[in-house]
Amino acid sequence: MYQDFLPIIIFTVLAAVLIGVPLGLQHLLSPRHNKGGDKLISYECGELPEGSAWVKFNIRFYVVALIFLIFDVEIVFLFPWAVVFQDLGLLAFIEAFIFVLILVVGFVYVWAKGDLDWVKMNVRYGKGRYANLKTEGESS
Repeated sequence: MYQDFLPIIIFTVLAAVLIGVPLGLQHLLSPRHNKGGDKLISYECGELPEGSAWVKFNIRFYVVALIFLIFDVEIVFLFPWAVVFQDLGLLAFIEAFIFVLILVVGFVYVWAKGDLDWVKMNVRYGKGRYANLKTEGESS
């Protein structure tokens, strides 16, 4: 009975070794002094950093990235289904059709809401959510 768990135990020990050995080597080989000054500055492709790292980004970047991740991960679920499609029959086709229909409804909702539009912060000509906002110089 315990022989069935042997591959799992070997895999767990191997995973622990593959995590522990690099960490141990890094601890043994890395210098432990002179960790101030230039060592604490961020390194970006050989360029000196300019300004603060806490720069505000437009929320559109995050929204589009999250939407991409959601649809990308969901589409990955269609590949195993496509491999065994002929073996599964009509029921699997109907289930996959409903799955894709839900994805299309979500995509249409995101598109209609305006979350896929790249809106510049020139609010005077804003679209979507920014259409009713006023700039600082405008009066009501």
